[in-house]
Amino acid sequence: MRSFSTLSLFPLCCRKSKTKPNGKKPPAEEKKQYVEPEFTKIRVVDFDLKELVVLPREIDLNEWLASNTTTFFNLINLQYSTISEFCTGETCQAMTACSTIYYWYDERGKKTKCTAPQYVDFVMSLCQKLVTDEEIFPTKYGKEFPNSFESLVKKICRYLFHVLAHLYWAHFKETVALDLHGHLNTLYAHFIVFVREFNLIDPKETCIMDDLSEILCSPVPAPAPSAPAPAPSPSSQNHVTER
Repeated sequence: MRSFSTLSLFPLCCRKSKTKPNGKKPPAEEKKQYVEPEFTKIRVVDFDLKELVVLPREIDLNEWLASNTTTFFNLINLQYSTISEFCTGETCQAMTACSTIYYWYDERGKKTKCTAPQYVDFVMSLCQKLVTDEEIFPTKYGKEFPNSFESLVKKICRYLFHVLAHLYWAHFKETVALDLHGHLNTLYAHFIVFVREFNLIDPKETCIMDDLSEILCSPVPAPAPSAPAPAPSPSSQNHVTER
């Protein structure tokens, strides 16, 4: 039986789908600090994350997806909370990542333009509602998952990816200043390896971050072995002179 420990929600941001507001072109891409080696090499763990996401033989697939999705929701929500004071309606007037602007679509499909904090708030509120619904994410033994479960997991993962992408694009400097980029890198890599393993997000959705994904999802290279100390040359050895 799965147990959930849901972290409290923090003030969030809002944005959604790829389009140009008011017919304006998205701003030109800036230099991506987050793909520079001095930052990408910082991780919390250095082992192969693939081992963490592979479905264990004795675990039901839906149970595994539910447990991991809930964990990612909690961790991404917590990671966002660390910089939420910098993500405001003034600093982030749209939910952006690279050249993409995300808009929010409600349950009726109505498109809404919103700020980044509003978009994240919508995302986290929706995820919280889904992962705590016993009819969708059952925790009691014998309770069946609904037929729509996989599609809902995919929706959650897609929205969580938007939040991660925004964190890198708009708030990486603050994350570095707080010395939390190692945590963000590890969380992002773990999430991407997971969604790739179970085909939970269309690659067309995540391609805007492919440069970072390929760097962070590759195993961290082992440090080069230190070269043995050179043998002392004869001229450097002490000699005793007979008198």
